[in-house]
Amino acid sequence: MSIPPTTTLRRTLTYAGARAVLDAAVAHAARIGVPVNVCVADTAGDVLASARMDGAALLSYDIAVDKAYTVAAFGGLPTHAWFDLIKDEPSLREGIVHRDRLVVFGGGVPVRVGGEVVGAVGVSGGSAEQDREIAEAGAAAADLPADREDQEP
Repeated sequence: MSIPPTTTLRRTLTYAGARAVLDAAVAHAARIGVPVNVCVADTAGDVLASARMDGAALLSYDIAVDKAYTVAAFGGLPTHAWFDLIKDEPSLREGIVHRDRLVVFGGGVPVRVGGEVVGAVGVSGGSAEQDREIAEAGAAAADLPADREDQEP
């Protein structure tokens, strides 16, 4: 049995899809009155689109980028799920948080289309709960059923 030298590429978010996610997240943040930074990344964790709302903290931009990267780097695991996974393992809990770009609090969620992870959105600037809510509102803008994937989000 031979092992093929290549693999099938994973589907990933396009710029148009990323803009739909970004715009929906920013609109939700504006509705609830929380100025945030939003970053939308592809499945490799590379930034496709981002925004810093008026009044959002500059330092929060890098946190939003890292939240999206964390989700993408772990195949769609939301950042808010991390603490429950590591809380009972002290050496892991204390050590893993020293990894560059890993974020273990709310605000990073996967972007799915037809149930498949195609990217990630990271939000920073509010509380962890607000960031998660805004990120989820953004991600929902791209989640089309599999039979409607060819339509713009």
